[in-house]
Amino acid sequence: MEESRRHGFALPSISSLIIFFILFVVTSSTKVGAYKNYTVGDTLGWYDNTEKSNIDYQKWTAGKTFSLGDFLIFNTNNNHSVIRTYNITTYKSCSYEDSVDNDTTQWSGDDPSNTSPHPVSVPVPLMKTGPTYFLSGDYDGDQCRNGMHFSINVTYGQGLPKSLKDPSDEAPGPVTPQAGDEESAPDTIVPASFDHPANVTDDSDIEQSGSVPLSVFAGLFGVQLHGILILMGLYCIF
Repeated sequence: MEESRRHGFALPSISSLIIFFILFVVTSSTKVGAYKNYTVGDTLGWYDNTEKSNIDYQKWTAGKTFSLGDFLIFNTNNNHSVIRTYNITTYKSCSYEDSVDNDTTQWSGDDPSNTSPHPVSVPVPLMKTGPTYFLSGDYDGDQCRNGMHFSINVTYGQGLPKSLKDPSDEAPGPVTPQAGDEESAPDTIVPASFDHPANVTDDSDIEQSGSVPLSVFAGLFGVQLHGILILMGLYCIF
């Protein structure tokens, strides 16, 4: 009678498992996104279509991911304003007169003029997740109706950097006028020290806070956990 033989696989060594896992983590781990500056309209700047006929700011937003702590840089002149609002009614009406306190902020020049314009750059931080709307409110909304408007969706990303969490910090943050009060609209805020880091991860926020947002944790460790489960399954099978 022919002797039967059992065939099987040798169990991998612990060192082999460790080496395999390290290689898996290194090649599969994801990097936390960095804060970014976006120049609105790129080289076209922030103008209406009576001045630049080929503008399309909604098209400009396509393919971009906007997150908390990012900045939108509006390069324009003192004849245009920048309004950031979370109120879709304000956005659709091209007017901030009926806006509610704390949902709409305007940056405008102290001397708007279409006869003596001078360059202005307005850095606007993204402070809240969800739909965010931008427009120009000058000339009773005519600039808005002539193309100076767009909407974006702001994601959490890595959350707000420390410099934007406290309103008292010296940062190019918003100054909120009284709703409907044109006289209280703040002057354009462009600090001479403005140098928001483009494409730089704010690691200090994570270290100082002692905690990591769930979305960041998932991005950093989700793949690693998946790898551990795969290895455990292979070990049990063999």
